[in-house]
Amino acid sequence: MTPLDSHPPAAPAAPHVAAASSGSTSPAAVRWTTEAVQALLDLPLPELLFRAQSVHREHFDPTRVQLSTLLSIKTGGCPEDCAYCPQSKRFDTGVEDSALMKLGDVLGAAKAAKAAGASRFCMGAAWRGPKQRDLEPVLEMVKEVKALGLETCATLGLLKDGQAEQLRDAGLDYYNHNLDTSPEFYGDIISTREYQDRLATLGRVRDAGLNVCCGGIVGMGESVRDRAGLVAQLANLDPYPESVPINALVQVEGTPLAETVPPVDVLDFVRVIAAARITMPKAFVRLSAGRTQMSDEGQAMCFLAGANSIFYGDRLLTTGNPDADRDRHLLGRLGMQPL
Repeated sequence: MTPLDSHPPAAPAAPHVAAASSGSTSPAAVRWTTEAVQALLDLPLPELLFRAQSVHREHFDPTRVQLSTLLSIKTGGCPEDCAYCPQSKRFDTGVEDSALMKLGDVLGAAKAAKAAGASRFCMGAAWRGPKQRDLEPVLEMVKEVKALGLETCATLGLLKDGQAEQLRDAGLDYYNHNLDTSPEFYGDIISTREYQDRLATLGRVRDAGLNVCCGGIVGMGESVRDRAGLVAQLANLDPYPESVPINALVQVEGTPLAETVPPVDVLDFVRVIAAARITMPKAFVRLSAGRTQMSDEGQAMCFLAGANSIFYGDRLLTTGNPDADRDRHLLGRLGMQPL
C-alpha cells in the first residue's frame, strides 16, 4: 500500500494491443494483461475512482442508469455443479425443479417490468444447455417480449450450432453467458463445464450477430489476481461484451460456498467495478447480484466507479434483490435517472 505522504503510483503503462480476427471470442488479442489489471486494482482508491469516472464520462451520462429485469422462466434441476448456485440438483438448497413457465405468465411479468421502468427483460433457464424442444417455446417468448418494445436477453446455458441464430431471428438482443472467474480459479468452482465450453458459446453468440452479456462473480474465495484475470479475460474478448454484470456472491445455504468464504469487502467490489469500466469503456457495467447485502453508500460508490446498469425488481433468478421502490428512492437521492 502506498504511504499517505508519498506520491501516487504512476499510471499502468498502456497495454499492448495485438491483432485479432474480427468477432473472435478467444482472448488471443491481449489488450489487457492480468498484471495490468491488477495494477489498476492495487491503485489507491481515490486515484482508481478518478480514472474510472473519467472514462465513464467520455462515453456515458454519469447520471443515467439502465434498468434490467431478470425472470427465471425455468427454475432448478440443473445438472451442473457450480459451487455458488442454488439451482444445481446436486445441492440441497430447497429450490425445486420446476417446469418451463407458460408464455402468458412470462408476458405478464414482462409487462409489469416495463410499467415499472425496465428497458431490458432477461429470461433465465436452469439448463446445461437447451434441447431443441426446450428452445422452441423460448423463441416464442422472445418474439412476444420483443413486441412489447423491450430489449430482450436470455441466459439458457451452453448453445449448440445454429441455436444462437434461431434466437437472433426471434428477436433476441442479448445473450448472457458468464465466465464467472479467472481461468486459473475456475476449476475450484466448477467441474462439469470447461472454461473453453463457455468461450465456445460466446463465440456462437458473437458469430450470430447478437450482443454479448458476460461477467463474473466476486467473493468466491478468489485472489485479487483472479479478479484481475477475470476482468482481463472479459476485456480481451474481441469485441469485449456490450454488457458486463459484476456479481457479489450471495451465499445460499446448501451450496458448497455457503459460510465457507468471507463476504467480499465492498471497497474491493468497487475496485472490480472500476477496473471493468476502465478496461471496457463502452460497455454497460451492471451492478448485479449481492445488492441486498450492500448499503446505499456502497452502491453509490459502485455508480461512482462506473456502474451504469442494475437489475430492477425484487428477485433475480432465485435470490433476493432490492425492491423497485427502494431503488427509485436511492436513485432519487443520488440525482440519477433511468435511461
